[in-house]
Amino acid sequence: MVKVKVLSHQKEIECNKGDNLLELLRGNDIFIDAPCNGSMVCGKCKVKLKSGEVESQINIHVNEEDQNQGYILSCASKVIEDIEIEVPSKFSKSMNEMKIEGSDKNKDKKIFDKAINILKDSKLNFTKNIFKKYIELDEPNLDDNISDIDRIQRHIRNNFGYENIEFSINLLRKIPIEIRENNFKITITYEIKNDIMYLIDIDSGNTEYKFYGIAVDIGTTSVVACLVDLKSNEIIDKESSGNAQMQYGADVINRIIFSTKKDGLDNLKHAIVDKTINPLIKKLCNKNEVEKDYISYFVVAGNTTMSSLFLGVHSDFLRQEPYIPPFVKSPNLRANDIGLNINENACVYLAPSVASYVGGDITAGVLSAGIWASEENVLFIDLGTNGEIVFGNKDYMMTCACSAGPAFEGGGISCGMRASGGAIEKVDIDKNTLKPNLKVIGDCDPIGICGSGIIDLICKMMISGIVDRRGKINRDLQNKRIRFNEHDIGEYVLAFKDEYDIESDITVNEVDIDNFIRAKGAIYSGASTLIESLGMDFSAIDKVLIAGGIGNSLNIENSIMIGLLPDINREKFSYIGNSSLIGSYLTLISSDAKDKLEEIGNQLTYVELSVYPTYMDEFISACFLPHTNIEQFPSVKNILGE
Repeated sequence: MVKVKVLSHQKEIECNKGDNLLELLRGNDIFIDAPCNGSMVCGKCKVKLKSGEVESQINIHVNEEDQNQGYILSCASKVIEDIEIEVPSKFSKSMNEMKIEGSDKNKDKKIFDKAINILKDSKLNFTKNIFKKYIELDEPNLDDNISDIDRIQRHIRNNFGYENIEFSINLLRKIPIEIRENNFKITITYEIKNDIMYLIDIDSGNTEYKFYGIAVDIGTTSVVACLVDLKSNEIIDKESSGNAQMQYGADVINRIIFSTKKDGLDNLKHAIVDKTINPLIKKLCNKNEVEKDYISYFVVAGNTTMSSLFLGVHSDFLRQEPYIPPFVKSPNLRANDIGLNINENACVYLAPSVASYVGGDITAGVLSAGIWASEENVLFIDLGTNGEIVFGNKDYMMTCACSAGPAFEGGGISCGMRASGGAIEKVDIDKNTLKPNLKVIGDCDPIGICGSGIIDLICKMMISGIVDRRGKINRDLQNKRIRFNEHDIGEYVLAFKDEYDIESDITVNEVDIDNFIRAKGAIYSGASTLIESLGMDFSAIDKVLIAGGIGNSLNIENSIMIGLLPDINREKFSYIGNSSLIGSYLTLISSDAKDKLEEIGNQLTYVELSVYPTYMDEFISACFLPHTNIEQFPSVKNILGE
């Protein structure tokens, strides 16, 4: 046995000689960012070796400067003797310090109110199928000596009209003492489904009862939860964090692969339920002095993979042709089925998926966006770790998924990071000096760049002539910010270490740019192909709704300049916030909205891009700045003078 002392976490771990360092850290609850899940592709799982030696594979992600500072790639390192390491904060902090878009209460209210008005305009009601009612039971005596549960059921049949009443063994254990402590005056919480009443809870009789629900969006990168007063439908509070599954890979494919390893599926379920969602619930309850047993309804939306992993369901066939999901509609669920730290009998509803790569986050997003009620043609684009697109109106809705990868969350970019403190989120470049002007989250020294910043950066590099339309750096420019490595790969320096209090220069290179161009090309070509499948083109679009993690930091003009979004009237574009969370909230407060969500899941027609005849040609054409056919981008053509 050898020992690994993790100085940054004040933790000492015993392990076997030859154990992989990344696996060791993850197995001991030390979060370390590993977007590629340890395949030595991303170079993000670096740690500092302070003492001792490891056996490491040579890797291009650890350059000479990194080596001089003591960095090693944990996924490429085996422990062979006692060592001391540090996990630098820049490689681990993004989990709990992520910037979650839409956290502004005023903006939240406007976006949520707009979605509510769509339901109202469509004559959908805001009644629920979860209820809470105060009742007074007849007290037992020698003439009326039926059992406690029969007494409750008799009252329900006589006063509510429901013959079929179900309840759990745990609730049954609670009833005898609870009803007597409250003199047979109690409040019952129940769900009505298919004329069956399911008793969720009983508590002290009080007409001023407490009644709460939680709506959740499980994103591949981030998770957001809001606490809702089910009496008033008011959103009381909202909390967010990174998805703890990030340590097992940045994208769904890497996580699916990890799930097939020993204990992989259990680790992924544990990461999302116990390390992410339950801590968010605890924060919401503690901040707002809400007892967890008063939370009776829980609605969650996530992509198909996230939904499967949330339930601990094997999902490997999602990534294998013919790409079959384990389910699209979940079974009836209670909180204790999953391990959620709310009322154990609380109803848990999972938004329905459509296909392997179009999940409940999109059906919930479509519900909140109101495409199902629109007379106009709406293009809905969810820009997150996965790229999903919907096009249609009240008469039809088509959808597809693009294999964009994690680039919009900073993945696949050497200096890329998620939107947390120290991330560059906006960039401008002086055309004369080529010096960048950076806006950094947290107004601190930069440590990397997130998705919105990358879009700005590539756009400004193109306009200033630093890169050509292929994304290659101009070798004729003489500037200290442009340089080439020993492999003749060009890079642009965003921040010199001497300019800021940082350990090394922050650069973006031609490989990074190529990765991002492929990601933006996937989104554009996906939208183009989806609309083309209906015999239309981008001129048919009346509205473009942008949802997803990039959020309000996304610059529409710059996104069009690089060919991510179509070159149409800018007034048609709008950002609609976390549409998945909004859809979950609507489902929480309205049984009509829940029915509509189910209907949307059935109505969406999925287009499999990988087998669509023209998609690959369109994708290749879109892997250019902005496109090989500049005529599709007349405003960009005018700016570039072509």
